[in-house]
Amino acid sequence: MSEAERLHRHLIGQQGSRRSLNTPALVLDLDMLDRNIAEMASFAQAHKVNLRPHSKTHKSADIARRQIKAGALGVCCAKLGEAEALAEAGVEQLHITSPVVTPQAITRLIELNGKAADLMVVVDNAANVDALAAAAAKAGKPLAVVVDIDPGMHRTGVATPDGVVELVRKVTQHKSLKYAGVQFYCGRHQHIKDFAERKASIEERTEYLKGILAKLEAAGLKPGIVTGSGTGTHFIDAKLGVFTELQVGSYVFMDHEYNICDLRGLDRPTFEQALQIDARVVSANTAGMVTVDAGLKAMATEAGPPQVLKGAAPGSTTRFMGDEHLAVIAPEGKAAPGLAEQVILTPPHCDPTVNLYESYHVVKGDTLVEIWPVTGRGRSR
Repeated sequence: MSEAERLHRHLIGQQGSRRSLNTPALVLDLDMLDRNIAEMASFAQAHKVNLRPHSKTHKSADIARRQIKAGALGVCCAKLGEAEALAEAGVEQLHITSPVVTPQAITRLIELNGKAADLMVVVDNAANVDALAAAAAKAGKPLAVVVDIDPGMHRTGVATPDGVVELVRKVTQHKSLKYAGVQFYCGRHQHIKDFAERKASIEERTEYLKGILAKLEAAGLKPGIVTGSGTGTHFIDAKLGVFTELQVGSYVFMDHEYNICDLRGLDRPTFEQALQIDARVVSANTAGMVTVDAGLKAMATEAGPPQVLKGAAPGSTTRFMGDEHLAVIAPEGKAAPGLAEQVILTPPHCDPTVNLYESYHVVKGDTLVEIWPVTGRGRSR
């Protein structure tokens, strides 16, 4: 039994039980989550593009199943360990979006390929292709691979158009590998706040991708799938019509980093902030400021302090006060929350925040309705 279940299982179904949670607590608004999932599924269907959402955002078998039920092909995993965790929980149709290269990791990958249906993994190096091919041949089951293309980030991916063609050709020469397609993820473009600027940048990168796809087709190596995109560029990418599937992730939760971006050129949020952190005031001895119990250990911090969603005067700001504590500062002339009062925060960056918690406290309104495990928590190997 998880700590969350030990402390809170008895609260499930009790009206207003969210107010009785021990804090800090990772809270998921179920109605918002389901509306976010439905909105992206409807968008993809309308634009005739497939969805393969990225589970690195939520690391949850429960959420992955909701996405698949709504029409997703399957889900992406950033790491092999995430894919193993989801497969253990019964989720299939998994695509690992980072290369798997060490002998010990390849052994695990091949074992997973023998158990899970429709597993895919990216490659961006000829030596890795040979190693995967040898391992798959020995196991007796072909492994589906996707050639990763570097969009200019220099993180992973083949760096030149001719290099992409060469690596795809090498993949097709191995009978133990199945050439599934190519991947192109413009990660640094996802958080460009201005829609017009983001659109222009993605259009330029898409022209680069089109050139590579033309080279592949001319060589008789046309990819079956072209996978990539993300929450920040899904609208632009779908309109451009090059991707066959979208690897959207954060749309299910909408952290502050994404919420301030104009995702569809409408100058308003498209998705709802379903992921929240409940905190409580633990000290109130300074006028206009209180301290809550959710500090550096309660959320990812590289994007700055969290926003206040509820429980403090509009315009209140926050400041980290150490590992365990966060200051909530009321605007001039406004009262700060009182001792023990609930303050609801919006995480600055959802993915690494989720990885800090073992469970989601799933609520409808102010009532706790379920507790879901963070299935892939810590599974980063």
